[in-house]
Amino acid sequence: MTKEKVGYSREAMIKFLKIEGVYVIGTTEEFSGQEGGIWVGGEEMDGLFEYYNNSSKFTFGVEKKLNEAVNKRGWWFSWNDPGTMMVWPIN
Repeated sequence: MTKEKVGYSREAMIKFLKIEGVYVIGTTEEFSGQEGGIWVGGEEMDGLFEYYNNSSKFTFGVEKKLNEAVNKRGWWFSWNDPGTMMVWPIN
């Protein structure tokens, strides 16, 4: 029997992001009314988020190690605009 991937709850992911130094602003419900995600600041986090950075240290503007750690926990990053990042559960 294969073990199914279990992701972090939103509350656990918020705690994880804060520990990693990410500026968590609130929920996506507070930002746009869309349910289930986390609203984080993209421009306050130089070194973690750089919208225009296409270097090998970043994956779509997210520091590679942080992006991989979040994906491993069942979530993914999505830019709203160059200063606003959302984190969504992987379905």
